[in-house]
Parts: sequence; C-alpha cells; structure tokens
Amino acid sequence: MINAIIWDFGGVFTSSPFEAFNALEAERGLPRDFIRTLNATNPDTNAWAQFESARISAAEFDALFLEESGGRVRGRDVMDCIYGRLRPRMVAALDALKAAGMRNGLITNNVASDRPKALELDAVFARFDHVIESSKAGIRKPDPRIYALMCEALDVEPAHCVFLDDLGVNLKPARAMGMATIKVLSEDQALADLAALTGLSLQ
Repeated sequence: MINAIIWDFGGVFTSSPFEAFNALEAERGLPRDFIRTLNATNPDTNAWAQFESARISAAEFDALFLEESGGRVRGRDVMDCIYGRLRPRMVAALDALKAAGMRNGLITNNVASDRPKALELDAVFARFDHVIESSKAGIRKPDPRIYALMCEALDVEPAHCVFLDDLGVNLKPARAMGMATIKVLSEDQALADLAALTGLSLQ
C-alpha cells in the first residue's frame, strides 16, 4: 500500500541539467558528458559533493571545480546550468496525489546559492509536506540517512513509499530500504510508472 511519494527536483520537475551541461561542453569544445563524468569522480569528496553538502563556499567551489576540470570549466559556469524548464504535468501529478491523500516529500541535492527566486519554483516547493535540501541538511543523496530523515518527517515506513529520481545511483539506497523506485527518463514514462504503482490516473 503506497501512501507517500518522495521526489527529486532537478530532472524530475524540471528538464534535466545534463542537457545544459552538454550545451556548455559543445560550446567549449569539450567531450560530451565531461561535466557529468567529472561530478561522478570521487563522488563523496569532489567539488560538487562538497558544495552540495555545504562544506565549501560558492567562491571555493568555483576555484576547486576549475582545478578539477584541468582549467577548462569554472564552477560558476556549471552553476548556470543547474535549473531547466519547469514541467507543468509533473506539478499537476503532485497536486493529484495530494488531493488523493498521499503525503509528498522532496529530497533535492542543491547548493545554497543555486535556487532561483522565480515564484513558480517557490510555489512548487510550497506544495510538499516536507522538503530536505542537501545544502541545509549537510548530507546529500545517495547517503541513506537522508532517506531515513524523510521517512521520519513524513511518518511513513519505506515499504509504503515511492521514490523518483533521474539518477540510478540515488535510487539504490531507497530500494535497499524497501521503497519502490522510479528512474525518471521522461515525463510520460515517469507518470505511467507512478500511476501503475499508486493506482491513480496521472496523465
């Protein structure tokens, strides 16, 4: 019995930042997925990981990412790529799940300075029963503690949760805890998978 949905934000409620990364790479003449590969190298201690868990400042991230990239990309350029276009159908699905009595939580890996002040994003964040931002919690996905914190905040057992994320590495700990998981590849696919798990029409 599913009674709680736990969501990622970037790449789920917005278009994937990887698209913007690829555009930056093409502009700089870098190999495709250069930034994504760099962020996956030493994933617990690299510049990206330290920035998302609030261990370094924006200025330190800018310089450290430049160093890690071999002088090819500054951290501030990567920051400009993080947020994509909002996906209204995903927001509508969130509203439908709330109306059906489902509890909804958001776990997002972010940094203190990366969230735009656009009213539409603030309005989406306000819809959740609980929000955990890595930049405030000091831990980030895929650390299992962040999923446990969300279950405690929502007062649900993992076995009664669905977790959606666009990165497989973030789904593994949730699945190990007993959650149903959905890897978001597209809006259509994610909504169909979520409808199948909840028994609700979300298209």
